[in-house]
Amino acid sequence: MTAPEVVTEPAVAPLAVRGKRRGLPGVRLLAMTHGLQRVTLLFGLFLIAVFLICAVFAPLIAPYGFAQNHADGVDFVRQQAPSAQHWFGTSVRGEDVFSRVVFGARTALYVIAVSLLLSLLTGVPLGLVSGYAGRWLDRVLVLFMDAMYGFPTLLLAIVVSIVVSGGSSSKLGGVLSAAVAITVIFIPQYFRVVRNATVAVKNEPYVDAARVSGASTTRILFRHILANVTQSLPVIITLNGAEAILTLAGLGFLGFGIEPTQAAEWGFDLNKALSDVPDGIWWTGVFPGAAIVTVVLGMTLVGESLNEVFNPLLRTRRGVEAGDIAADAGTDIASDTEEATDAG
Repeated sequence: MTAPEVVTEPAVAPLAVRGKRRGLPGVRLLAMTHGLQRVTLLFGLFLIAVFLICAVFAPLIAPYGFAQNHADGVDFVRQQAPSAQHWFGTSVRGEDVFSRVVFGARTALYVIAVSLLLSLLTGVPLGLVSGYAGRWLDRVLVLFMDAMYGFPTLLLAIVVSIVVSGGSSSKLGGVLSAAVAITVIFIPQYFRVVRNATVAVKNEPYVDAARVSGASTTRILFRHILANVTQSLPVIITLNGAEAILTLAGLGFLGFGIEPTQAAEWGFDLNKALSDVPDGIWWTGVFPGAAIVTVVLGMTLVGESLNEVFNPLLRTRRGVEAGDIAADAGTDIASDTEEATDAG
């Protein structure tokens, strides 16, 4: 297999599945994976799908409210072990642990969606402007973003959460403060990726052609450059979703999250479960912790799989390895043929 064939092979696969892609989105992406990578991607997508189903249909799945500690006028037994009535047991406050885990998925989804949306709307335009404009504006923005990026993430999230919430314990205030705190952490990441990609492509011929034709700066940035610098964003978004879960859990564990009467939050439940461990009460901490691990694992698996698909360097390496194997096999066959000819 020659080098040109290795380079053009990845472009052939999408053509073969182009018709299928129109009927079922994602078939092209799945066709670009193979072996263990495909298994990893599918397993990660399955975990994320379970998380989304629990978040969207939480009121239908959970048997009780996230702060409910009684039913039919009878209070739930506190710290009750898992049973037919309470699948995951009850907490120290008498709440159903399974219901809080399910509703915690909805809170996590709210925070992830808001934080990623705010991060994209802020970091991507700033990265485009900084990379395209250059000069003093680029130096100032890079210096500011590097300072934010070098700050301890959890400490920065705590400070921003305190400033934004202002002591508010409402559901909107808690979710918004957590989302804004996580947004401040993510903005420098999107800025740096988009800015570096913009610097690399702003002098390409198609950008020069748009500039010569009289296109405005806004049109050049968002019509010609944006589509060519955001190819790696799906990977970052997926991995940042996992980081958002961990940051939200960290804020709740340290007491800077959302009040338990306003929304269910896994990190807060883990904090309250600490005192149960010496007494052998494991269910109040195991199930919220397992929920965090499961969601983070799913997003990480999908992010790593997407990175292998979208990263041309990794694709080239796989192609070169396959080419080397084929070349070695061809060499062995040729050698055997020559030996047979000489013998004859």
